[in-house]
Amino acid sequence: METFETLTETIEALRKKGYIEDFNLKENCLECSQGKFKLFHSQFQIDSFYRFEGMTDPSDEMILYAISSPELNLKGTLVNAYGIYSDAVADEMVRKLNVR
Repeated sequence: METFETLTETIEALRKKGYIEDFNLKENCLECSQGKFKLFHSQFQIDSFYRFEGMTDPSDEMILYAISSPELNLKGTLVNAYGIYSDAVADEMVRKLNVR
């Protein structure tokens, strides 16, 4: 897995690889293209992920997911906080987005 220094640098590298959609996390799905597409946990896969930890502020802890949906021919990214600041989502989404 490649390593990058910043979130912005990583997003730019993924865009060059075709991850152009910006996914938004909802309670039980991912949305993209301004709500045009909804991806439920069975419709996407996580291709890679990158963690970014703030040097001094725990609220800077972010995770970037590179996500694809062969079914819908979509590739994109999802940026989300983790730990105490993460979003509330359905159990299926938690399991799908759980990274170790």
